[in-house]
Amino acid sequence: MISEVFLILAGHESSLFPQDHSILPAFLPLLHPGEQQCLESLGQIALRYRKIKASCLSLSHSPSRYLCALAATLSRILKDEYENLVITTEEKVLRRDANLVASGSFVPLSSVRAIFAHWDAPFAALVSLMAEIEGVAEWKPGPLIDLLLTRARTGINRVASILSRLSSAVQHVWRTQLAAFVVHGSLSQSDPLASNSYVLLDGAIPSCVSPQSCESIAYVGRAIGTVKAAKWQKQLPRALAQEHISLLEKVIPEDRHEFDTVIAQIRIGVSEFLWENVLTHKDVEDAVNSLADYFLLRNGEFSLSLIREIERLKVSRLTAHSGMIREQDLNLALLRASLGTTAQHDPSLSRIRFTLPAGPLQPLLPSLNTTAAASSSTQLPGFIDPSIFNTCLLGTQLELSYLVSWPLDLLLQSSDLSSYGSLFSYLSALRKTHTRIHTCWTSLSNSQRARRRWTGLGEGGTVEDLKARSQLLRCGWGVVRDMGWFLDTLLGYTMTDVIDVEFGRLKKLLGTEETRVPPQSSGSLRSPASGTLRSSASNTPQLDFTSLRAIHSMYLDRLLTGCLLTNAALTSLLLPIFEICERFVAQVERWGGDILPALLFEGSLKGGGEDVGVMVKERHKVVFEVNETLHGLLDSFYEQLSLSTSQQPFTTTDASKSILMNATSHLTNRSISKTGKGNDTGMGDVRRHIERLLLRLDFNGGFSNTHKTEKLNANILAQGGLA
Repeated sequence: MISEVFLILAGHESSLFPQDHSILPAFLPLLHPGEQQCLESLGQIALRYRKIKASCLSLSHSPSRYLCALAATLSRILKDEYENLVITTEEKVLRRDANLVASGSFVPLSSVRAIFAHWDAPFAALVSLMAEIEGVAEWKPGPLIDLLLTRARTGINRVASILSRLSSAVQHVWRTQLAAFVVHGSLSQSDPLASNSYVLLDGAIPSCVSPQSCESIAYVGRAIGTVKAAKWQKQLPRALAQEHISLLEKVIPEDRHEFDTVIAQIRIGVSEFLWENVLTHKDVEDAVNSLADYFLLRNGEFSLSLIREIERLKVSRLTAHSGMIREQDLNLALLRASLGTTAQHDPSLSRIRFTLPAGPLQPLLPSLNTTAAASSSTQLPGFIDPSIFNTCLLGTQLELSYLVSWPLDLLLQSSDLSSYGSLFSYLSALRKTHTRIHTCWTSLSNSQRARRRWTGLGEGGTVEDLKARSQLLRCGWGVVRDMGWFLDTLLGYTMTDVIDVEFGRLKKLLGTEETRVPPQSSGSLRSPASGTLRSSASNTPQLDFTSLRAIHSMYLDRLLTGCLLTNAALTSLLLPIFEICERFVAQVERWGGDILPALLFEGSLKGGGEDVGVMVKERHKVVFEVNETLHGLLDSFYEQLSLSTSQQPFTTTDASKSILMNATSHLTNRSISKTGKGNDTGMGDVRRHIERLLLRLDFNGGFSNTHKTEKLNANILAQGGLA
């Protein structure tokens, strides 16, 4: 009988247990209740062992290499520990070991049961594990490793040991796949970690891998794979690849800290290789310059020409039969705007494209609504609505995009381009409104000169008409003056205190700070300001690729914060200010470019029992409403701007940037501190941007000193201290 028991424990079938671990009923009268219980316990152990062996055999034929590794490791554990225990115990019985065989001829079943008792819990856990694994048709490596690590967190030491070894075996196979991806840039045909576009697949990464490491794995694999596929002149050095493989062989994903450290080291090594051989310093400098010229409007003549071309396009489509504006029309306007400017021969202009998210459209005229209230904003603090200023330039959603190709896409992420697009929408709206107000000022001046040729120093008409017309004209001039002053202040602050300062700081950190060198020849017609450029890169320490991305990310954050785009309350007020300015300019254009109606127009002069002309009265009401709305918005803007100085400054660091910053923060900080000495001072300048704008706006105490609300017939010049 004892030999039958050992055969059962070894996994063989027996008539002693016809079904599951229940003893044959005919054999029960021959057994003591204690022996019956021991046999049933041993039968249950044997049954679980057979189930586990059958599951291992089934999983070993699975197409998944991870399940095959799991089955092979579990089979080896059972063979080395459990099956060896069965053979060793049987050997002790045959040798009549005194510790097992009583009186040299009797083997107690309780002793055999005690020897195999410590396999009860492991077999129960393994049967449950195999049932769960076989219940799913397809297992990705990530969920499989997560399942094994979760089940390994138990207080039973033997169960934890077995499941930890199974998890380690699967992680070693996954690590091999990872090494092929991040070291050689290759993807397996079965169970790949990423798609053909080098995007990590769902379930390919276990949850024990941090988000920073996931982003680094995708970045490194895409970089190496793209370099290899492009057959670049310089491939990753073999010594560096061997070093990365040796680093990976020392860690597994469940050791999160060590794994993150190794992945960060591999990323730094690959980034250094890319920075030195693929993405050169000149590529970065050209990209930064072109983005600043066209998205930040540092190329002033081109930006003004582009605004004029778009306005001309809208007017031409209003009179044309087709009347549709398409993307190709806008891109053609880009090329026309570059004619006669420094952008005409700039190759980077070919990377810029206009896109219409809503498709072709009819041109829209400026709104003449009588209500212009501040639009309510549902933005969260620090959240940038990319479409808030997109409609200002064309009247509908219009986006400026930048075509990024290899290897520049290693530096410029989609979030960076989105930030540049938001900055362009805001700056182009500000520049267009500013230009429109200046055009309106010019139109009013020309109209007044033409009128004064006939009216002399007055505005014409009788004494009563002269007073009413003078009040209307001065009220209109006051509105244009306030609009022009505010837009001048805001544009000067944005372009001088924010964009020029931050761009200069970026160039300094990149080691390409430009200094003007006067011409050598004294007889040259070139002005000293247009002398040759000398780079100070030779005096700046060498940048690494990680610090380069961190510097660019902080550069964009500073720009967005300085341009007030990270404050939802301020952006929700700026848009109505731009709209009220556009409305006023459109109204003046509708009136023929003058505030006052012509003397010969019907309703220009009083008639019958009227005090003043009907047309003068109507225009005075419109201008006064615009004036009241404008000053209400300006007061609210100044109030919100003052409150923002006491609030926590907003930042716009997205997930990809935070991953980069967190993964290599110590290396980045050290690199940046080497490349720019005044980094802390620069952060202080960002915090003082709003204070500088407040000083510009309140240079004469006009906002800080409260003033009474103007009445309809009050003199608007009293606000400016001119009356």
